[in-house]
Amino acid sequence: MKLETKYLGLKLRNPLVVGASPLCDQPHIARQLQDAGASAVVMRSLFEEQIETEQRALAFHMEAPAECHAEATSYFVRHDEYLFQPDVYLRRIGEYKKTLTIPVIASLNGCRPGGWIDYARRFECAGADAIELNLYQLATDPTISGANIEAEMLATVASVVQSVKVPVAVKLSPFHTAPAEFVLALEKVGAAGAVLFNRLYQPDFNLEDLEVNPQIKLSDSSELLLRLRWLAIISPHKRGSLAASGGVHTAEDVIKALLAGADVVQLVSVLLRYGPQVISLLLTGLNAWMDDHGYANLDELRGAMNLKRCPDASAFERANYIRILQSWKV
Repeated sequence: MKLETKYLGLKLRNPLVVGASPLCDQPHIARQLQDAGASAVVMRSLFEEQIETEQRALAFHMEAPAECHAEATSYFVRHDEYLFQPDVYLRRIGEYKKTLTIPVIASLNGCRPGGWIDYARRFECAGADAIELNLYQLATDPTISGANIEAEMLATVASVVQSVKVPVAVKLSPFHTAPAEFVLALEKVGAAGAVLFNRLYQPDFNLEDLEVNPQIKLSDSSELLLRLRWLAIISPHKRGSLAASGGVHTAEDVIKALLAGADVVQLVSVLLRYGPQVISLLLTGLNAWMDDHGYANLDELRGAMNLKRCPDASAFERANYIRILQSWKV
């Protein structure tokens, strides 16, 4: 059974990629993931605010606020609280390249053009095989339109792409009005692929202290459904790569993502729960299913359940929406 695939122009031995997370903080753990079967690793993100704070500190010999408001310093973590300083991050890329034989993808997290983008070039010089640009942004200003936000994102992606020769993937939020159009717009400015989707962490309220509490919960397979919908819609039209990120926990989840049109799936929560050994179990399940269903390679099954064969995808989606609502009876 041939599980080889291509992602961002990189040849991978299978479609299981370790997503950006603490899993790749240490070279020896990254090696365990590789030995268990991972085909590539995405490093933890370096943040726009982190880089710009360091740049200000170097310029003014002091830490400066991340925003123009004085209270902004209480919102962001301090410079010394980030797990990896930029120079350490760059050295870590080199360590991974010496330790691993699979591709190493460095990650930048930001949302607007700025001097931090120069780190994409530094990632490349340090040996990164590709860059994942995480466009994490929550629109809270009611005076700024979605079109303006997306235009700024496209400008950011274009700046990153123009600064490097390695491929750049863009990790997106699911809350764009027209994700399919935006993915094609990203390709026009040079993005080599898109990662669907970022998980937006929802804060909770502490009713005793009247404070907002950040929280993180690991995903489960139910989160995959949103990814399947948009993979199926986007995959017939894209030229670049697609990665499914969020909700992949079983071999069945991997298969569904591939059938929807994903080139790879990114694993994080399932690895945090069960460790690197789960990768071999997922590969075994994928192999068995392909053998049972007569698939010799991934190209044969990839996109087999996307909306390419549907003459009007929007009508198909709306028809299913109506059918589901009509199925409920009391």
